[in-house]
Amino acid sequence: MTKNSLLLALTSLFSDISTEMLYPVLPIFLTQTLKTGGGIVGIIEGMAITTQNLVQGFSGWLSDKWQKHKKIAICGYLLAAISKPLTGLATGWPTVGGARFMDRLGSGIRSAPRDALIASSTDEKNRGKAFGLEGAGDNLGAFIGPLVAVFVIFILGFSLRSVFFLSVIPGTIAVLMILFVKEKKVPISSKTKLDFKFRQFTLNYKKYLVVTALFSLGNSSNAFLILQSRDLGISFRDTIIIYAVFNLIAALISYPAGHISDKIGRKNMLLLSLLTYIMTYVGFALTKNLWAIGSLFCLYGLYQGIFRSVGKALAADFVPQHLKASGIGWYAATIGLSGLIASNVAGQLWDRVSHEAVFLYGALFACMGFFAFIFFVQSDRK
Repeated sequence: MTKNSLLLALTSLFSDISTEMLYPVLPIFLTQTLKTGGGIVGIIEGMAITTQNLVQGFSGWLSDKWQKHKKIAICGYLLAAISKPLTGLATGWPTVGGARFMDRLGSGIRSAPRDALIASSTDEKNRGKAFGLEGAGDNLGAFIGPLVAVFVIFILGFSLRSVFFLSVIPGTIAVLMILFVKEKKVPISSKTKLDFKFRQFTLNYKKYLVVTALFSLGNSSNAFLILQSRDLGISFRDTIIIYAVFNLIAALISYPAGHISDKIGRKNMLLLSLLTYIMTYVGFALTKNLWAIGSLFCLYGLYQGIFRSVGKALAADFVPQHLKASGIGWYAATIGLSGLIASNVAGQLWDRVSHEAVFLYGALFACMGFFAFIFFVQSDRK
């Protein structure tokens, strides 16, 4: 554990407290306060996921070109912090969509350069642990954030809109945390350029992106998990608490998963995460038991913690040091573009077919991604 690794984990902790104070509240705010449907939730979340992840590709390229990872990351954290209160002012869903876009734009700007800082903070044999530590901070923040929202709404009796204004506080602390990170200069053997043909990257990296895209075509927004819980009769408060527990499990598994991937290989751990995802989504499609839903959220937390930390670490393994931000950024962009399709399809399935169809659709593409990963992607590590 280096000082930079710890500071970056704390940055993710406070940033995600800010974000996750809002995330489980947002679909309820849209459907119950602003009276929108699942289709609108899908559009907003699809746009948000795409913005966040697609921008990472450009942000990663730019930060590699300038070798200014820290400064670009600070801009992203600041933009995300400023955007949070705007949702509280919304009287219609377009304003919420605009605020969500601004928030995810900031997240997209910061993520790839931050991940490059993580990759350079330790050597390759400990890279999984470094990403696992950041993932633990991120998911721990995602556990604390919803609990803060529950405390503010149900204990202090504040309005739903007040949560959006209060979330700026941890967002500002995240900006302060990253200011103390010391950026290491990396020797540049060649200038990176914006190359949509990906000539700079290895064939195995490109295969990894294709397989990731295939899986992500069914990986819609977590907002549909929240809406499904509410529709099955779980209270607003308990839905937020269950979502918080899901993030706690993801936080607890992130660091061990990264550490284990350093030992047994990233590919094995990612296959385990995809298998867990399939089991979870099939369970959401088939069960209406409230206790089972809680258990499935816990299982989904295992997937989230493993996939987030190990997936990025494997992307970093496939690219040279001077292209770390670009490699991780295009990986995230792939998830984002596929997630746009997934969330929009899920929104239409939710409104026009059935709620169960959303989860069967996700499980189908996860199955295809699972087998494609086995046969087409070779891990660079044993």
